[in-house]
Amino acid sequence: MTPNSPTVVAGALGNCVHVAGVLSFLNLARTAGYKTVFLGPAVSVADFAEAVAGHDPELVAVSYRLTPEVAGALIAQLQEALAERALLERRFVFGGTAPVAEVARSSGLFEEVFTGGESPEQVLAYLQGGTREGAQQEWGDTLLARLAHKQPYPLLRHHYGQPEVAVTVEGARQIAAAGVLDVLSLGPDQNAQDSFFRPDEMKPEQSGAGGVALRSPDDLQAIYQATRTGNHPLLRCYSGTRDLIKWAEMSVETINNAWGAIPLCWYNTLDRRSDRHPQQSIAENQQAMAWYADRGIPVECNEAHHWSMRSAHDTIAVVAAYLGAYNCKAVGVHTYVSQYMFNSPAATSPAMDLAKMLAKIELIEGLHDDNFTSLRQTRAGLLSFSPDMDVAKGQLAAGTVVQLAIQPHIVHVVGFSEGDHAVTAPELIESCRIVHGAIRNCRTDMPDMLSDPIVQARKEELVAEANLLLEAIRSLGDGGSDPLTDPRVISRAIKLGLLDAPHLCGNPDAAGILATAPVDGAIRALDPESGEILTEQERIASLLS
Repeated sequence: MTPNSPTVVAGALGNCVHVAGVLSFLNLARTAGYKTVFLGPAVSVADFAEAVAGHDPELVAVSYRLTPEVAGALIAQLQEALAERALLERRFVFGGTAPVAEVARSSGLFEEVFTGGESPEQVLAYLQGGTREGAQQEWGDTLLARLAHKQPYPLLRHHYGQPEVAVTVEGARQIAAAGVLDVLSLGPDQNAQDSFFRPDEMKPEQSGAGGVALRSPDDLQAIYQATRTGNHPLLRCYSGTRDLIKWAEMSVETINNAWGAIPLCWYNTLDRRSDRHPQQSIAENQQAMAWYADRGIPVECNEAHHWSMRSAHDTIAVVAAYLGAYNCKAVGVHTYVSQYMFNSPAATSPAMDLAKMLAKIELIEGLHDDNFTSLRQTRAGLLSFSPDMDVAKGQLAAGTVVQLAIQPHIVHVVGFSEGDHAVTAPELIESCRIVHGAIRNCRTDMPDMLSDPIVQARKEELVAEANLLLEAIRSLGDGGSDPLTDPRVISRAIKLGLLDAPHLCGNPDAAGILATAPVDGAIRALDPESGEILTEQERIASLLS
């Protein structure tokens, strides 16, 4: 704010004493650079006009939430009083309930009318750009530009992809028009992820399984064009499980891919999503990371949750998160999107989730320097949602509150329907609105959950154990290349069981011997024979001996 900042005067008119909406509007106005003047509740017509004359504001915000008929009379009186004093040559906005808003619109006094259902970013768009929708250049067409525009609110991201391209195109248009999210992530079906550039290898009977059946660049372009409305969300897309650089080139050309998302150790024989050996896939995944880095495009290494979703214990999840960031930095990534998946495994308690995320943050953000920085992106675990839609909505809201404790830059919303079926466009919009509600209520002035001594003690334990495991992986190196970026070393760590998960049992390219269980909300390694908790030092010693 500068001495020349515009002024906004706001208050509740007549006999209306409800000012929560007025104060919320003024808070956003301050964020947008306005000097604010709060007139308070129950401001008479004469006092409102006098305040406009005295402060000479650029913007006048009037609120009324009572009877529509009374509102009509008061607005008419205010309009007359302002006209008598030649004060109508400025901008006026109105806020109230939907029935009163209709009366306000019909008066012709207000250039914009709000009913309380608007998202904070829509109100900010109005304050910054003159319309609640804003314009593409104002919203930002890169991740960092969008973040700068949206502050102090986190960006909202959501995954979407119905089996039919036409349905996905129309759904994307509805989502963009609703203005509820900032980043729409497209999920191609497994045929496309694996064989887009090898159509002869596709399995026609599996078309649409797991996402939208993309079959040509035109499909991506159609989805992108459909989203050039509303708040013009950024788009991004899965990396593909083969031909990752071809996928990267196409997604940047067709949808201006906001950032790349690439695992380190997956999309191979471990998860059966391609027939590549882990060593081969690690090297190719690193090449894809480097491709994005060379073009200054942010990268997310969605690594840690692959291990957690397969019931690995918390220490491996922390190490996997660090390895993802470490490898991205090593290939020159400047802006790293660090995903923190909560509720995975689903038995993880909120306190132990926060401890695990704090351990990841300490290690990852310890890599920060002038050439490398990370953005915190939170999300709920897909497998944690109930198939009961009402229960799942409660889980979505409650989970968001816990996630906000680590102050995310991006909240990756998981649709409440995912415990039963892939989210539809209306369900996606509703899910985002639920999360907006949680953010509005809990973004500031919440008790500090991170200072809980139980959370802090577990975080310190995980950091110590993660450092032991990282040192064990380094010990597999040959003294030549950096062992934490060497595909041979990392794949050997998987084969030996230093990196392992119960779901890998029987996999020829993994140890598959790890036993884990939830203990007091944490996921811990167990001795498979006695069932007793194994410390990481004990587990590593047994493997390396």
